Amino acid sequence: MKKELLFAFAAFFMMSLSTITGVFAGEDRKGDTITIVKDEADLSGDGKKDSISIEGTRYEEDSDFLREVFLQIKASNGERFKVELEPGYDPQLQFIDVNGDGVKEIYISVATGGSGGLSNFYLYTLKDFNLKDLTVPDPVMMTTQFLDNYKASISIQETGETYTFDLKSRAEDYEKSGLYNHGKLNEPTELMVDSYSSLKPITLKDGSTGLKGIQRVSGSYHADSIAFVESIWKYNDGKWTLDKVKVVDIESSKKKKK
Repeated sequence: MKKELLFAFAAFFMMSLSTITGVFAGEDRKGDTITIVKDEADLSGDGKKDSISIEGTRYEEDSDFLREVFLQIKASNGERFKVELEPGYDPQLQFIDVNGDGVKEIYISVATGGSGGLSNFYLYTLKDFNLKDLTVPDPVMMTTQFLDNYKASISIQETGETYTFDLKSRAEDYEKSGLYNHGKLNEPTELMVDSYSSLKPITLKDGSTGLKGIQRVSGSYHADSIAFVESIWKYNDGKWTLDKVKVVDIESSKKKKK
């Protein structure tokens, strides 16, 4: 009888241990690092290909959100580099040459997953096996405000130009929200200005590679889109310079499509 009890207890213990081990194994799988993107290119300028990958750890096993994101580089000379990026979704990898040195840089975008459809962008050079952050251009700086009679204005600091928008078609909503009282602005109110929703490499008129950014400007709430600010950037002497800026009136664009 004692032997039977002993065997029964041992069997129960092994089953319990197996269950616990299975739970921890499941947690380990959630924390596994996975490779999202992998590619090869000569980034050092030595004529040999370097191995580049973007790796991440999922927030949960079936989640698309990456709570950790890393840039991993295995250079042709055997050196290894690792850069921690911001968490997010769907990392994208490109090789471009923005500084005109004949050696391509690493360009990365990682979507934040927020309601504004924003992304974080990164630009690194590995020339001569020296990893350096070239950064991307800061978003266009602007001063914004609502005006009386259901209007709004955007002033671009870099160019000094001001754009005015007629928002009378939204008067009813603005009155209900308390933003206006019979066309009179209740209090000074700025517009909502996003960072880049898009920042893509483009070919400039001189044949060099630059970046084109798009920022959304909204009114009393995020979906109340008023304009898109498009900017063209060129990399000169170790810094980004604004080549061109265009403000697109969403209301006018809708009218043109009709």
